[in-house]
Amino acid sequence: MKKLFPLILFLVVVSKTNAQTAPPTPADTTKPASPWKTSMEVAVNFNQASFSSNWQAGGVNSVALGTLFNGRTLYQSKRISFDNNVQLQYGFLKNGGLGFRKNTDKIYIDTKLGYKISPKWDLYAEVNFTSQFAPGYKYGTDSIGRPTQQMISRFLDPGYLTSSLGLEYAPADFFSLRIGFLGLRQTFSVDTSLYHTVPENYGVAIHKKVKNEADFVLTANFNKDLGKNMNLLLRLTTFTNYAYYGKVTDLRSDMVFTGKVNKLLSVNVTASVLYFQAQSYHIQYTQALSLGLAYMFSQFDVKK
Repeated sequence: MKKLFPLILFLVVVSKTNAQTAPPTPADTTKPASPWKTSMEVAVNFNQASFSSNWQAGGVNSVALGTLFNGRTLYQSKRISFDNNVQLQYGFLKNGGLGFRKNTDKIYIDTKLGYKISPKWDLYAEVNFTSQFAPGYKYGTDSIGRPTQQMISRFLDPGYLTSSLGLEYAPADFFSLRIGFLGLRQTFSVDTSLYHTVPENYGVAIHKKVKNEADFVLTANFNKDLGKNMNLLLRLTTFTNYAYYGKVTDLRSDMVFTGKVNKLLSVNVTASVLYFQAQSYHIQYTQALSLGLAYMFSQFDVKK
């Protein structure tokens, strides 16, 4: 037994030494997912045609340029969300000796702060602004056939600033339905002489610059990457004026589709539909199809 004791003591010391010098477990170096997601689309479209004076088939010299920018930034934590969207469009054309005329013009900015109260429902506060960049004209001819133009719109003529508080249903980061029980819609017309060419003055009282309305605001948003190089944006907003007990409802709907053909070329389709009774009792619409250069970037998951 005395002979075995030194051997046993040696084995115990060796085992403890090995346990103390064993390499530590590697630390987890995986970075947590960022709460921020961003997407951006920039497109430039150009068209040009020219004809010699003796071109027998006929034609008009023309040039057209269009630009498009769509941007979105979303912050999403366990409880708080902060969603920001910007859509800017501007384009013009020139046909023959008619001069430059714009054919698309839009400013849309939307920011929304949400607080999650259940997995798919948020309380939200939203501010939304829409207008245009440049003056718009109504073209015609006078009594002897000379071309005429009358300015009927420009930046903040009209302009719309909408604020709303309510509930938002958001089952995914690409779709939401906002129910604004408390809404304030402000219509701007800063040129107090514009009523001479636009008698309805976009609903703003003559010699006034702003009209305030308490509205029920309903907004549906769909903004999804359909593939690696395709994005579809759909938006529908309705405004119901509380002062008229729900009998007067205006609406605006916008659609933007962007798809890349290859590394350089893209196809853009845009459309808007308006029904604002202060402007017209008839539905207004605009649509554009263009091919040009584009850059697209997105951090949103196309599989969702």
